Amino acid sequence: MSLNPRLATRPLLSDSFSGSIERSSVAMQILERIKTALIRGELKPGDYLPSESELTHSLGIGKSSVREAIKMLQAVGVVEVHRGQGTVIRREPGEPLVDPMAFGMILARGMTRDVMEFRLMFEPAYTLQAMHNATPEDHVRIRQAIEAMEAAITNGEQTAHHDVAFHRAILAATHNPMTIRVGETLIQLIEAALETSMQTLPEVALKDHKAIYAAFQGGDAAGVQAAIEVSSESWETNLTYVD
Repeated sequence: MSLNPRLATRPLLSDSFSGSIERSSVAMQILERIKTALIRGELKPGDYLPSESELTHSLGIGKSSVREAIKMLQAVGVVEVHRGQGTVIRREPGEPLVDPMAFGMILARGMTRDVMEFRLMFEPAYTLQAMHNATPEDHVRIRQAIEAMEAAITNGEQTAHHDVAFHRAILAATHNPMTIRVGETLIQLIEAALETSMQTLPEVALKDHKAIYAAFQGGDAAGVQAAIEVSSESWETNLTYVD
């Protein structure tokens, strides 16, 4: 007799899913136990979580708390629910409905010095990562972003979209989902400032992008870092900091 594939990939209840839970913040405590099980390797991508009934029984909690925890995991892209089968740990992070990292940075209340310092640290790192991982198709997309930006400036139609397209093309070339997620969060936060830059210093932004890509294309790590530093200095002149 063949086994139900869901049962075959669902782990037995472990220490992470046994023992009662305190009544306060029940759903958050369930999330902590699931995180602990993932860290310990008791749960792996592709595994099904214990069923709602099993969690309710083993943890001594109500079904509503289990459902709330599952919804929270869905919202951040950790699990997906297969109707009639159960809840499975995603093999790759899904597109989150709610991104805690993005909200945390947004709550910084605008363009703070902390965000600027983070960009100065993170942008060179992901650009160098992309330089090593970029495929010929990635290079085509980066060049196309620069060309589209140049054409828009010529026609007086430049917006933050043209600046962002360059950075997203670099990010995509890292081929690293974690890098891309952090980078996307940063882009969302600085997009308004990029709009200001594109309206006040578009030719400078274009020159900076070309310099970054010239070093990138040539495999010049020091040149990439130097070009990003120059770009950051010119971009920073447009910022209004919030303390």
